[in-house]
Amino acid sequence: MLFWKKETQLDRIKNKLEKAMRKDTAFLVFGASSHKYKVYEVLTAKELADWQAKNQVTLPEPYAQFLTKVGNGGAGPYYGIYSIEKATSYTERNAFTTKCVLHPRMTKEKWNHLIEPLISDEDISDPEYDAARDRVMGGMLCIGTQGCEYDMYLVLEGKHRGKIIYTAVFYPDHPFFFVYEDNFLDWYERWLDEIILDYDIAWFGSRMPGDENALIQVYQNAPNEEIKSKALDGMFKFKKISQPTIDFLRSVAEQRQNDRTTAIQLICKTSFDAGRDYLLELLYSERNEDFLQALMILNWYGKSFDLAEFIKVILQSLDRVHDSETLRHAGYVLESSGAITLQNFASFLCHTDSNIQSAAIYATRNCNDKSESWEIIEQMLVGGDKEVVKNTILFWGVIPHEKLLCHYKVAWPEYKSNINFREKFTGCLKKLNLPDDYFDKE
Repeated sequence: MLFWKKETQLDRIKNKLEKAMRKDTAFLVFGASSHKYKVYEVLTAKELADWQAKNQVTLPEPYAQFLTKVGNGGAGPYYGIYSIEKATSYTERNAFTTKCVLHPRMTKEKWNHLIEPLISDEDISDPEYDAARDRVMGGMLCIGTQGCEYDMYLVLEGKHRGKIIYTAVFYPDHPFFFVYEDNFLDWYERWLDEIILDYDIAWFGSRMPGDENALIQVYQNAPNEEIKSKALDGMFKFKKISQPTIDFLRSVAEQRQNDRTTAIQLICKTSFDAGRDYLLELLYSERNEDFLQALMILNWYGKSFDLAEFIKVILQSLDRVHDSETLRHAGYVLESSGAITLQNFASFLCHTDSNIQSAAIYATRNCNDKSESWEIIEQMLVGGDKEVVKNTILFWGVIPHEKLLCHYKVAWPEYKSNINFREKFTGCLKKLNLPDDYFDKE
């Protein structure tokens, strides 16, 4: 007699680990080159029991099942899952016996009050700091890292036991983030699903789960603007979208002012040509916010496409740029198309706002017309402060033109002891067939 065995979630996870590895043989998924989709040897029941007795804590069942049935760490989101031994070493001892005070709906005000001793009291003693930190981090086990200052924690005690939390340093107004899934296994399986489906998972877990149709349904039935916004944001994990979804996003862009720019951004990310008309509308808009949004979208998603029609509009609209952020993004787009010259950036290079000047200097760093435009550079060096001079040398080098030598001679004493800057000065002299000690002569 044959007995049919129902596939469990643990069985699915084991199978999907193999599928994910076959899907990502080059380990292109963030962190995959570290863990290579391999898990460590499982914990025995006795090893788990001994660990729990020693630390006086009972692990949430889904996580415990992973450790004893799948692997004691290894493959997982970001740089992978720590072994229980490593997780213990990265977790404060007191965290095992306290309850987690964090919750998904924590307000910025409550968060700021909670972390205030950690960020504002310069005279706090080490024991007081540790106690304040334990209040924030209590009741959680550090199960992995996302890199830099970001880590992943499992809630051990309290109302949200079993949930995964993403952490960073203690930033004001930025409470730790609870992922959408209720337990470790659901979160872990979603990670595998999104790899197999070829989603963009650079920020895995931070966006609402679901495929195109599911997120459209959430958006259409959302009880408030926050849920609508999160449903749209969830679509950024798609590399490509279907025509019905493009049509849905078009209707959002045309009917919902609050979500218009997000919908346009999604269209351009997943089907750039379908968003061209919207980008032109944003560029021609009288609102500076729209103009900036168009520049950002072009910079993020347009570099591999023909941008000639947009470059023309941007060049014609440079006189409307009055802040460094807009100029910076205009520079990114124009630079990728080779459309920047010192002449068309002259007003920014000689601007009275040092932030705009700095953005313009960086944007023009690869221009080939610097020697021909020496008058602009002279105006900058005469009217600019030390930071302007430093930035021009840092990003441009020392421009070899005899009309500029007198200005570089003034700057020389400040930079000649720095070997990197010194080489830029001597390189200029060589191009002009002048001796290396030219700037030292009276």
